Amino acid sequence: MKKTTLVVMAAGIGSRFGGGIKQLEPVGPSGEIIIDYSVHDAMEAGFDKVVFIIRKDLEQDFREVIGDRMEKRIETVYAFQEMDDLPAGFTKPEGRTKPWGTGQAILCCKELVKEPFVVINADDYYGKEAFVKVHDYLIQDHEAKGRMEFCMAGFLLGNTLSENGGVTRGICSVDAAHHLTKVTETRNIIKTDTGAAIQAEDGTQTPVDACCPVSMNMWGLTPEIFPVLENGFADFLAKLPDQTKGEYLIPMIIDELIQEKKANVTVLESGDKWFGVTYKEDKPAVIRSFRELIAAGVYREKLFD
Repeated sequence: MKKTTLVVMAAGIGSRFGGGIKQLEPVGPSGEIIIDYSVHDAMEAGFDKVVFIIRKDLEQDFREVIGDRMEKRIETVYAFQEMDDLPAGFTKPEGRTKPWGTGQAILCCKELVKEPFVVINADDYYGKEAFVKVHDYLIQDHEAKGRMEFCMAGFLLGNTLSENGGVTRGICSVDAAHHLTKVTETRNIIKTDTGAAIQAEDGTQTPVDACCPVSMNMWGLTPEIFPVLENGFADFLAKLPDQTKGEYLIPMIIDELIQEKKANVTVLESGDKWFGVTYKEDKPAVIRSFRELIAAGVYREKLFD
């Protein structure tokens, strides 16, 4: 069977969480963090290596909280996302405080990942179903059609909203063959009494279908993506009008590949409920959700014996 790798993006600064390292916040009854559950589910689905993308200044804390424990259970390696890790001819601009985005994060793994992989956010809980479906897709031999063959876990928008404020979601258009045709990055989607809506700055709301599929940055990729990311990052930086702002984002990159007919992306629908700590106020609901999953027999009280 093919080797497959879990790539966890954990370098974000967590600005909306209100301080602290939100990826390392305990949410399980035995001190588990969201990453524990993701790694557990990935291992159960068949993934046999994990790459944690972190900032160098977080390494000691990260290893103490989770990395050292994971090394006893699964092959574990680290990639470091830094703002000064740029293509030749570019330097970090003064005033830049935010990482360059998920595209650069994945690019940091190019020397570490030589097999099909799934990439996820560190602070998102995806459920078991998505890991199984993505893993099963990645180990299949796909018919060569002159395009890269990727996949994406698609979640129902209504299963991904926060009770505590607006969220940004990649709303997906999907054709009859379950191929992704477009990702529309949509900001400030809120939960409403009737489902979901996009809320404008003036407070007006535009209803949106709560059953439409959305991307939660759970992508099944192959190493073919690395040259694309490398070349695209240099182009992105060259065209960026203000280098103190702007992010190189994987949904944008995937969308370009689709429009240029260079990639097929199969959308694998998951009915699991997503949750995460987008806001500090989300944490009690996340703790409660894990308690409910444990009571239902989905997880043990102590995740790793």
